Amino acid sequence: MNIIVIIQARMGSTRLPGKVLMPLGDSCVLDYVVERCKLIQPVAQVIVATSTRLEDDPIASWCSSHDINCFRGEEDNVLSRYYDCAKVYQPEYIIRVTADCPFVDYHFANLTVEAMRNHPSDIVINRQQSELTRGLSVELISFLALERIYQASTEERHREHVTYYAYEYPDQFEQTVINVPDSILYPDLRMTIDTEEDYRLCSLLAERWKGCKDMRSDELIAYLLDHPEIAQINAHIMQKPVM
Repeated sequence: MNIIVIIQARMGSTRLPGKVLMPLGDSCVLDYVVERCKLIQPVAQVIVATSTRLEDDPIASWCSSHDINCFRGEEDNVLSRYYDCAKVYQPEYIIRVTADCPFVDYHFANLTVEAMRNHPSDIVINRQQSELTRGLSVELISFLALERIYQASTEERHREHVTYYAYEYPDQFEQTVINVPDSILYPDLRMTIDTEEDYRLCSLLAERWKGCKDMRSDELIAYLLDHPEIAQINAHIMQKPVM
């Protein structure tokens, strides 16, 4: 299986501008995402896909200085950016990750790859997505399915959320269903970065494991469960709805 990871990243954010390059631990948010994605097996390339806007130049510069592949495309049409990026590398499958999730779960990603290897299809579906701890998710989709989504999508929500079309029209895609380990099913916990409160929590986790980027996600969850005063920092934050 020829698999690549495409990490969507941009400096613009309505709630926390510049978050992907904010300091975290001994590096920055994007570095955590990239390094954890490199642990997904087998992955041929990890690519950061950002926009061509001047404000996203720092992302491209960071990638260049850290020898990370970077693709630049449309800002608002993330689906187009994703598809155009994938075309350059011509993979069989793409793992989609967002750059505001510094603790993306590479163990869960490996389970997702294994599920696709055992039951090849268009897309891996996690039916427990609503129960998953926020910030650990990955998506695995075939290049051919992504191409079909790109050709069929017309609504803004499809262009912004890349794979959303496949969830709205599941009958058009062959699915592989995966079961999520109970150890990461804590929907009240947030380990993503969308607000200052999220950043504070993730910074405390990164400081607790400073110098280490490969800690298991279930270890992080266990720590938050043992320290509810930390988990409460962003417990009130509501995820923005898909429009």
